[in-house]
Amino acid sequence: MHRIMDKFSYLGNGDVVAIEQLFEQYLKDVNSVEPDWRMFFAGFEFSRENYENGGEIPSNVKKEFDVVNLINAYRSRGHLFTKTNPVRERRKYTPTLDIENFGLTQADMETVFQAGSQLGLGAAKLKDIIAHLQQTYCQSIGAEYMYIRTPEIIKWLQEKMEGSKNTPKFSIDEKKVILNKLNQAVVFENFLHTKFVGQKRFSLEGAEATIPALDAVCEKGADMGIEDFVIGMAHRGRLNVLANILNKTYKDIFTEFEGRPSEDSLFDGDVKYHMGYSSDQKSNNGKQVHLSLTPNPSHLEAVDPVVQGIARAKIDNLHKGDNSKVCPILIHGDAALAGQGIVYEVLQMSQLDGYKTGGTVHIVINNQVGFTTNYLDARSSTYCTDVAKVVLSPVFHVNGDDVEALVFTARLAMEFRQKFKRDVFIDVLCYRKYGHNEGDEPRFTQPLLYKTIAKHPNPREIYMQQLATEGSVSADLAKEMEKKFKDLLQEKLDEAKQTEKAKITSFLEGQWKGLKMADDKAFEKSPETAVDKKTFLDLAKKTTELPKDKKFFNKTEKLFADRIAMINNDNYDWAMGELMAYATLMNEGHNVRFSGQDVERGTFSHRHAVVRVEDSEEEYTPLNNLNTKGKLDIYNSLLSEYGVLGFEFGYAMATPSALTIWEAQFGDFFNGAQIIIDQFITSAEAKWRRMNGLVMLLPHGYEGQGPEHSSARMERFLQQCAGNNMQILNCTTPANQFHALRRQVKRDFRKPLICFTPKKLLRYPSCVSSVNDFTSGTFQEVIDDASANAKNVKRVVFCTGKVYYDLIEAKEKAGADDIAIIRLEQLYPFPINQVKALLAKYSNAATFYWAQEEPENMGAWAHIVRMFMKYDELKNIRLNYIGRGEGASPATGFSKTHNAQQQAIVDALFAQSLVTK
Repeated sequence: MHRIMDKFSYLGNGDVVAIEQLFEQYLKDVNSVEPDWRMFFAGFEFSRENYENGGEIPSNVKKEFDVVNLINAYRSRGHLFTKTNPVRERRKYTPTLDIENFGLTQADMETVFQAGSQLGLGAAKLKDIIAHLQQTYCQSIGAEYMYIRTPEIIKWLQEKMEGSKNTPKFSIDEKKVILNKLNQAVVFENFLHTKFVGQKRFSLEGAEATIPALDAVCEKGADMGIEDFVIGMAHRGRLNVLANILNKTYKDIFTEFEGRPSEDSLFDGDVKYHMGYSSDQKSNNGKQVHLSLTPNPSHLEAVDPVVQGIARAKIDNLHKGDNSKVCPILIHGDAALAGQGIVYEVLQMSQLDGYKTGGTVHIVINNQVGFTTNYLDARSSTYCTDVAKVVLSPVFHVNGDDVEALVFTARLAMEFRQKFKRDVFIDVLCYRKYGHNEGDEPRFTQPLLYKTIAKHPNPREIYMQQLATEGSVSADLAKEMEKKFKDLLQEKLDEAKQTEKAKITSFLEGQWKGLKMADDKAFEKSPETAVDKKTFLDLAKKTTELPKDKKFFNKTEKLFADRIAMINNDNYDWAMGELMAYATLMNEGHNVRFSGQDVERGTFSHRHAVVRVEDSEEEYTPLNNLNTKGKLDIYNSLLSEYGVLGFEFGYAMATPSALTIWEAQFGDFFNGAQIIIDQFITSAEAKWRRMNGLVMLLPHGYEGQGPEHSSARMERFLQQCAGNNMQILNCTTPANQFHALRRQVKRDFRKPLICFTPKKLLRYPSCVSSVNDFTSGTFQEVIDDASANAKNVKRVVFCTGKVYYDLIEAKEKAGADDIAIIRLEQLYPFPINQVKALLAKYSNAATFYWAQEEPENMGAWAHIVRMFMKYDELKNIRLNYIGRGEGASPATGFSKTHNAQQQAIVDALFAQSLVTK
């Protein structure tokens, strides 16, 4: 066989090897290969013997391989030669699929080839083989899939596409359903355009076929067992999706267009095309499904990881890990899909144990233009969807004017997702009828394209003409549909004009039942978070136990022995305090989800929540062997901040009863996820009335590690604090961190928790807590100086975090009994009552300081000054600054300089100097 194959150098190496292997199988057992190959080899074998004995290759054998090569070319490159662009000529690609490029001629068109069996045709004439390939791969649907490395997937796709020729055959009833959804999409946009002239709505016009396609995805999914759809999309077409997929009432949408204020005066709100919504729907076949559209900012694709996190939370907690019950749907724009790196991050998460959701259906509204940027300037790749190939996802390119082809592809995509639990992409080639928004003039930048678009009929008009030609649906029925729908819209608009307040849908149901929005008094006192002593000690002992039948690394065994010693000596370090927070919450029925880079061991080798058996990849997680009601899911993440933090925000949004944590490798690296922080964490409640209890752990502290490993940019978080939108902590004891983490799920409301966590203090001898600190009391927003005698105190120093230990040690060394060093463990919401009480206690003090190790223009200094100016009780206190001077960089990279600066902070206090440079 290989001597024959050598003659066909134009076949790819993979093709040659694969065919040779199949032929060897065939020779051993004819039934061991698929029927189509069996037929092909049977037609080929009769001439093999002649050639092996030195004769020439019979022309029919060579031609057979030419046809095989032609078939593979259509499968691999047919998508380049489709009729998928409704408003532009397709770019030209070479070599073409002309038969002359494959050693064939027009004289071969009537020749019968066994290679037809590859398409399920059996022996067939070349002209029939080509017609089949043209219909399958070069009409309104183009398919990219041959790069997939799983033969089963390739075979399944080929059978589905080649068996149907990628050509839908819908019944009259199915066509009516498609027309109805298309009618809703088109008429809704036309209605808005005429009734709300000049208002931004980011219309779907030019891509209205997306609505019946999305409807088909949901209907097919419901039939295949999906109960929850989580949708994420940008602004383009969002109102249409809300109205015609999620069934948000037209009245409510029109009320938002009228610009009515919200029912909730504390709710700042957002523009109508950013709002989320959820609803329970019944499919056409009577299946109950829940649809949710995630709120999102204008930052394109930022919602992608949030959707994945919500979906994973539903899979884990509502559907017991069954990802066939939940499906994420992401609707992209072509420019954003190609240009935003978060898309790549989310795709890389799609098959990872900690983040996979059973496959996402991606629908691309491919307008072939960005805001004003032409698609040729928007990417280097051939397609906007080429990123899909990173995770070997199939891509279907579909003409947006061919609604039946699009619905057919949507059903196929959902079947693929449910069978293989992988992502799948539908690239809807369409256009944008107007500019980026309805007030923008697109002819400034795309004059020729928009000249074509102005004359182009909409997808509904095209489909109605098709149906009329077929005789499937009468023109009268289509007109009746249009009139009824327009009348309904007008009725709802009239109602909206009489409505004084825009309706805000409550989310405090389902998983959120029993929780409430926080009021101004919510932060006056922390809830009880202490744990029964016996329970605490029992759990502590169990967390230190390693199974005796497994051999662990010597250092691991020593580490666990040291933890046993902590229990015996009653001095728990940071890691033990943290792990005990998780253990006690799990014991009370709360799940803990924790992810980030290197979190299982911990960046600084302190946590060791997961340990490895020696000379093995086997893992052991002590906290999951405590026989608790809750469980710990802890995952080392991929090297991503943006994607993973967004995912965990989404997870926390859907699981308020669990403790959901993201930890940065170093706090300095959180700014790789700045968009998630700015657009979701700090403002989601104000914009969208959505609470979230996500915890961020950000290692922070000045220890001479340079400008990239010192600062978690505390100032950035504090600058965004307002309206009690989040909690900012910088704890100094294991027990206080323990109470802070427990407090997060013991309140009757949820707020993001930003914890600046230590590095040096993880193993610092004096940074320990006793069992009584965990089993009594609660979180301390402010910690007083236990060594200070109030009568003697002339100077009060406020500080936060690690610098406290530098100051208290210097105080003890100097014997300075006139100084009280007060720790602000909670920087926001500012603990005004506790601060007032301590100021009253130290009424003899004349001088007050704020001490920090960050530069003057960073850290908490500006925030503290603002807080002292805000409250009348503090306005008369002149607060002096001790710390580094202003800096463009957070820290020096020179260890000697660092040490000198750190010492100067201490010296400044005890020398009564106010500023160090």
